[in-house]
Amino acid sequence: MKFTKTIFLLFFLMSLFSESLANKDDQLIYKISKNLRCIICQGQSIYDSQSDFALSMKLLIKKKIEEGKSEQEIYEFLKEKYGEWIVYDTSLDKKTFILWGLPVLLFFLGGAIIIKKLVFRKI
Repeated sequence: MKFTKTIFLLFFLMSLFSESLANKDDQLIYKISKNLRCIICQGQSIYDSQSDFALSMKLLIKKKIEEGKSEQEIYEFLKEKYGEWIVYDTSLDKKTFILWGLPVLLFFLGGAIIIKKLVFRKI
């Protein structure tokens, strides 16, 4: 009787552990697929799209995770294959400096114009 309880407890603990691993993988698939554009739909992420391309990308992401690839390695693989455009959250580098810097520059320029108008306005 004690042996049966031990076996049952062992299987119970193993099922909890395997479920947590599966949930971790599913969460990573969710996170990566939300950050990738569908090149067929163009307005949707891989996660939201039901195109054949999106479905195959989800399977590819799952396969890469099962191979032990990290999130960054998966992004690098996809950037090499499809270009930087496929990723919604672009990195800050020489190519994207204007993309990240222009809004900040416009914000400060607009603030300077507003301050100039307020300080130097004629009464």
